[in-house]
Amino acid sequence: MILAGLTLALAAGCGSGGGTEEVAAAPGDPDAELTGTLRVFAYEDSVTPEMIDPVLEDNPGLKIETATFDSNEEAAAKLAGGFEADVVEICLDEMEPLVKQELLRPIDPKGITDWDELEFTDAEGIVLDGKTYGVPLSAGLEGLIYNSEEVPEGIDQLTDLFDPQFAGRSTIQGAYALPVIAEAALALGIEDPMNLSPDELEQAKQYLIDHKDQFRSLWGSDSDLVNLFKSGEVVVAAAGPQLAQRVIDAGVPAKWSPAEEGTLSWVCGFALTSKAQNTDAAYALMNWQSSPEAQAIRAEDGYLVTNRKAIALAPANYREVAGVETADEAIAETYPPDYPEWVRAFQEFKSQ
Repeated sequence: MILAGLTLALAAGCGSGGGTEEVAAAPGDPDAELTGTLRVFAYEDSVTPEMIDPVLEDNPGLKIETATFDSNEEAAAKLAGGFEADVVEICLDEMEPLVKQELLRPIDPKGITDWDELEFTDAEGIVLDGKTYGVPLSAGLEGLIYNSEEVPEGIDQLTDLFDPQFAGRSTIQGAYALPVIAEAALALGIEDPMNLSPDELEQAKQYLIDHKDQFRSLWGSDSDLVNLFKSGEVVVAAAGPQLAQRVIDAGVPAKWSPAEEGTLSWVCGFALTSKAQNTDAAYALMNWQSSPEAQAIRAEDGYLVTNRKAIALAPANYREVAGVETADEAIAETYPPDYPEWVRAFQEFKSQ
């Protein structure tokens, strides 16, 4: 079945007004055929035909309209500006401010068939103030990628990104302050990068500024990073194993490594906006995407699955390429208490 409205521009609303903070009731009859329209705002790989079509095939009367974004900051800004959807993909480090702005509404875990099989269901961000705000659907790590032909000795430390031997051939994220600031702090030996003191934040900012010329450019989207490796402009980068796989798929001999100073981890999933209308259809989509079969598709893309049952359906080398063993000791990305100061520091670094 053809995916409806892949390039839909979400209708502009009036900010957070008119929504509800009530828990969205689980469907009374989860097997009832669904109709109407479901509006989904997500990363591109969460709304591909294979991630959407099974729901449409089971419900011929349902229409799914989608819009995509490249970063959670972009999504948060659009939601705060009035864009409307029923389902939005949000990462844990962005949940709290959206909840405070009354842009999201809680869900009922009883409406999710595989809830008890999912990881991260009690993580900060999924649960806030005792209420459940999302279904964890994908996770990943933020370590190191290197071209194994150009860098045969490999890299395994964040400080390697700032090594003069890679001057002009290194890259870090340019669209999102949190991982970059945290990784700079870890490179400096700061052990709790999600709770930086004002002095530690200043140190991390200055470290980045002092090494600004180290970077060929700052990558924004996944395709940006792939193209930088493919063109040979960069040989080392801070990114996750799923992006290393995409670089490999583009013909570059890339490898991924956790970082000795600490590897960051992220978790993303679907949430309901406070203006969600077709909540039964939203639950159906969340149920499909949290199923072992859909989670196995995530595994093939190099992500950490959230449904334990999907591991048996994943490729044979999945644990190695996805960094599963590293995940247990990774540092979870959460919303820093003074995050606006992080953003200001990051903008100052980029303006240099």
